[in-house]
Amino acid sequence: MSSPSAAPSDTGRARMAAIGLMCAAVLLFSLLDTSAKWLGQSMNPLQVVFALYAGSMILVLAVINPWTHPGVLRTSRPWLQWGRSLLLLGSTALNFVALRYLQLAETISIMFATPLLVALASGPLLGEWPGPRRLAAIGVGFLGVLVVTRPGIGGMHPAALLIVLGCLCYAFYSLATRMLSGHDSSETTMIYSGAAGTLATIPLLPWVWETPQTLLPWLLMFAVGALGGFGHWLLILAHRLAPATVLAPFIYSQIVWMLLLGWLVFDQLPDRWTFVGAGIVISSGLYLLYRERVRHVPQEAASARLD
Repeated sequence: MSSPSAAPSDTGRARMAAIGLMCAAVLLFSLLDTSAKWLGQSMNPLQVVFALYAGSMILVLAVINPWTHPGVLRTSRPWLQWGRSLLLLGSTALNFVALRYLQLAETISIMFATPLLVALASGPLLGEWPGPRRLAAIGVGFLGVLVVTRPGIGGMHPAALLIVLGCLCYAFYSLATRMLSGHDSSETTMIYSGAAGTLATIPLLPWVWETPQTLLPWLLMFAVGALGGFGHWLLILAHRLAPATVLAPFIYSQIVWMLLLGWLVFDQLPDRWTFVGAGIVISSGLYLLYRERVRHVPQEAASARLD
């Protein structure tokens, strides 16, 4: 029989490994956005979107396919799978187009509002209605987004609206992912995500394709696919080792990488209002995570007593 301290120790190590995987995934996604922004200066962003989905799809199918995972293509909710995948495609395309005009730190500061939208939409869609404290946090978070974008007062480029729309798509994508989690495996969901994006962008290639004339763009087009596929694989591994409420705060570490890469690669640093707005949005998101954990403590305690 194992000692009483063995299980908590194993849990602690698993959570530390999960946090490390989450931080690594966030770094890969930051490198992905940096590569997409660089490529978007010389080619149509939709071509970059195709490179992302086609490249990641090839990598995913090399590991997860009907031969290594029999039945992986079967889904109990096909319409939700395809709809979720198209929402992710919309968010990605809007983000890549906006990256042509916005700084990396500006885009991620707005995207950090996604948890606020998820919390707001969880009521009508999932029956998880936010209380007054969470509603107040959501309202403050949206004020933070307004500080970043400063609409109507000569603030950010109008492309910021594309990021807001992309954030909305990603919020509903996240909700659809939660709705699918009890029906399909993460492997099935991952394949459908790549397939939808690849199939939807292939017909656009004759109108947007621009053949790169040097080696570097080709390498970066391959890199965006590899970074996307590997990053999502690390996310899956992380969520298998620890609950989302433990991992979610580390998503905000992406602002550090985006600031650093924006400065090193593009010689861009955001203004003070972006920092202020990002701080407000992040603080609101962290408070929502705190309230989520507080809500689950009584349930976990009751479950422990039953055990």
